[in-house]
Amino acid sequence: MNDTIAPIERQSLHDTVTERIRDMIVEGTYQPGSRLPERVLCETLGISRTPLREALKVLASEGLLEIAPNRGARVAGLTAEDVDELFPVMGALEALSGELACARITETELAEIRALHYQMVLHHTRGERPPYFEINQQIHEKILEAARNPTLAVAYNNLSGRIRRARYTANISATRWAQAVSEHEEMLEALAERDGPRLAGILKRHLHNKCETVKAALAAAE
Repeated sequence: MNDTIAPIERQSLHDTVTERIRDMIVEGTYQPGSRLPERVLCETLGISRTPLREALKVLASEGLLEIAPNRGARVAGLTAEDVDELFPVMGALEALSGELACARITETELAEIRALHYQMVLHHTRGERPPYFEINQQIHEKILEAARNPTLAVAYNNLSGRIRRARYTANISATRWAQAVSEHEEMLEALAERDGPRLAGILKRHLHNKCETVKAALAAAE
């Protein structure tokens, strides 16, 4: 029994560390080009270097970090070219996720997404951006779960960290924010109607609009 429990605990720690550091990068605690201080991170998270370095390898594979021999890990930069490459791929994955979800989603799952949507709209009304974005991400993940395709989930999750980070770089305007909420209203309608092609189209358009917002933010920063 103990032999089966230990690996699960180690994997859980590994996943937790990876998620925590990913959030730090996505939310700007560590800016592009900055070095991740291993000793400080170990002390802050209360972990040894082994799970930390495992997490850094995962984040490097996702494109969030660059690891150089004897130089440690640095946060990868983000260019307009990166965004142009990344978002169409994610849009295609989101579209497929939506089509499959419409065919496979249960009423319980739909109710959960609807409840999250109303919470998200409330945060938008109050101008509360961090919780809005958090629930927004949960909605997209719930649609992915309803698709019930592990291969799709792996591909999606490999890109989701970079997408989240790109989104955080953009200071979304009030107009674009309202447009994004409207797009989510359309998503919910299509999902409730089990209209896969319609939801796929909405999700592609949603990602395209995000892409243009992020590129505009990068251009303004330059």
